[in-house]
Amino acid sequence: MKDMVGYCGLDCETCDAYLATIRDDQALREKTAKLWAALNNAPILPEHISCEGCRAEEMKTVYCESLCEIRQCARKKGAATCGDCTDWETCQTLAPVLASSPDALKNLRR
Repeated sequence: MKDMVGYCGLDCETCDAYLATIRDDQALREKTAKLWAALNNAPILPEHISCEGCRAEEMKTVYCESLCEIRQCARKKGAATCGDCTDWETCQTLAPVLASSPDALKNLRR
């Protein structure tokens, strides 16, 4: 599995936060912050949108670092991704990601 696959199976290289960071794209940071703030009912600002991948040791968005329950669970269990967990296919925390992203499911099965 490539390093840029997140704990949940999503491809970080296609994430708007990652793209805004590597491209230094302020407009994309603003768009992503607005969307993520609404989706998570949290005060996510453009300056919070700096990320080099959720499994990277470098900077992460405030959502990925502090709010993502999937990332917190995987790190607590010492899993490289949720695919390393024996319960991932029935996990209710992971279920929304898998339901909305067939690619995440494929990545975790690898």
